[in-house]
Amino acid sequence: MSKQLPTVPIFGIPFSKLGMDETVTYITTAIEEGRQTHVITANPIMVMAALNNPEFANVMNKADIIVPDGAGVVWAANYVGEPVSERVAGFDLMHRLMEQGEKHKWTAYLLGTSQEIIEAAAEKLQLQYPQVRIVGYRNGFFGPDEDAVIVDEISKLRPNLLFIARGMEKEGWTIQYKERLGASFMMGVGGSFDIVSGQLKRAPVVFQKLRIEWLYRLLQEPKRYKRMLDLPKFVVKVVRNKENVTKTRPLA
Repeated sequence: MSKQLPTVPIFGIPFSKLGMDETVTYITTAIEEGRQTHVITANPIMVMAALNNPEFANVMNKADIIVPDGAGVVWAANYVGEPVSERVAGFDLMHRLMEQGEKHKWTAYLLGTSQEIIEAAAEKLQLQYPQVRIVGYRNGFFGPDEDAVIVDEISKLRPNLLFIARGMEKEGWTIQYKERLGASFMMGVGGSFDIVSGQLKRAPVVFQKLRIEWLYRLLQEPKRYKRMLDLPKFVVKVVRNKENVTKTRPLA
């Protein structure tokens, strides 16, 4: 995490305090100056995963920026008196950076989800942002034996933007190959390609304003209910440990 950025630690995970506009400006400047940036868009589920898995916590802490993509994180920061500017949703950040790509004639590579969804997402993003050259895309279903080939392919293309949708469990993959990938910017985008492709719908504005996008997604994907159980656990943990939430070392 860059020392230049104001952050607040939530159970040891340093969240950026920057708002969306400031985040976009920071990343755009970094890309134009040739500074590689890896962003993790984190929510309470990821914070809970980091608390339960020190290796995952270590992966998260190696990111250059961790943005608060989750109403629960914004609430927690406010609750302990160290507010962040606003929620910086990965879906919105991806589109804002594609808009910057239009101005700067950037290139992009899309990695993850199924072949059908990634093809549809690439087509729609290319139509929406014609000045951004999407130089490649492929599905995210591959194992370690294919890592070298895929990393080499992306490295040769050297995209300005690398958006990845392989699940939070694969953030370590990005960290492992960060330098070899050669992309100026890389970020996990969760289910963004599913929404862009039309496979899923984004929560209506009313759900977003009420901070219950998670509920809308759960209604679309009931199989996620086990993971969603971490949301109330996070709230309880913050309330019970209010004085220790912002301690540098994660709580056990």
